[in-house]
Amino acid sequence: MTTICSVRYNNKTAIAGDGQVTLGEKVIAKATAKKIRRIYHDQVVIGFAGGVADAVSLQDMLEGKLETYSGDLRRAAVEMAQSWRKDPTLAKLQAMVIAFNDKDLLLISGNGEVLEPDEDVVAIGSGGNFAQAAAIAMTRHSEGMSASEIAKEAVKIASGIDVFTDDHITTDEI
Repeated sequence: MTTICSVRYNNKTAIAGDGQVTLGEKVIAKATAKKIRRIYHDQVVIGFAGGVADAVSLQDMLEGKLETYSGDLRRAAVEMAQSWRKDPTLAKLQAMVIAFNDKDLLLISGNGEVLEPDEDVVAIGSGGNFAQAAAIAMTRHSEGMSASEIAKEAVKIASGIDVFTDDHITTDEI
């Protein structure tokens, strides 16, 4: 799996993700995969966890919905989740997506859910719970850190706990 963590803090939204790709439960196939991407004219940032081919399919679907709805991320995410849930072929996809722009921070799941986090922190993947807990603690108790620094440190903390997360971390921020 992986760990992806996104944080909205001090009027910025950032995302961090590790680069580990694991084959099965025993083999690290790659340590430098890029699981964070900008889409829709660089206005939306996404991070994904799960199967790479499935995640790329979801990226393409979300980008298509963004084009259809003129960049309205919330509407595109809901429409994508509905399609994902209704189509038997898409329902087999095993991935989750975090997507954000300058207005919205959303978690899009394969169960047809589009969630906006209560605490402006969302994380996915095998180390997601560790990263989310660390990021929430930092947003509550760390002054002087940026959203990007918090997201990166949260994934770094998860990498020390979760064997499916490495410390080759990529970040992006809007």
